[in-house]
Amino acid sequence: MDEADRKILNAIQSEFPIAARPYEELGIRLGLSEQEVLHRVKTLKEEGIIRRIGGNFHSGKLDFTSTLCAAKVPEEKLERFVEVVNRYPGVTHNYLRNHAFNVWFTFIAPKSMSIERSLKEISDLTEVKDVYSLPAVRMFKIKVDFEV
Repeated sequence: MDEADRKILNAIQSEFPIAARPYEELGIRLGLSEQEVLHRVKTLKEEGIIRRIGGNFHSGKLDFTSTLCAAKVPEEKLERFVEVVNRYPGVTHNYLRNHAFNVWFTFIAPKSMSIERSLKEISDLTEVKDVYSLPAVRMFKIKVDFEV
């Protein structure tokens, strides 16, 4: 990774252009061609440095609800559990943790009842009974950019 890659990574974390040709705009801002930016972003994605490019939305302002979920999943059910959880379009993150509650994931949906219904389905399909919804009581949002 060279200085141009670092500049691209710094630029796209929170300031990705909303434009018909965002890579052209990034190129102008960074002194690179549109093709160069596209090529570098593609390479960074293939190398696993960039995981995804997409918007972050405040779910509550869109009249959606979100929750953090924790599950206690026996080792022999882990693969199936993760496969089932990841099928749900409202699951935005899914992490394995070194803890009794070893799977944590976030779930966003239009109604809290649909999340509860989905968690019941997940539990029934995987035979994992310890699946809990932990909705936020208070919002703490920290904007984080990583200077590369």
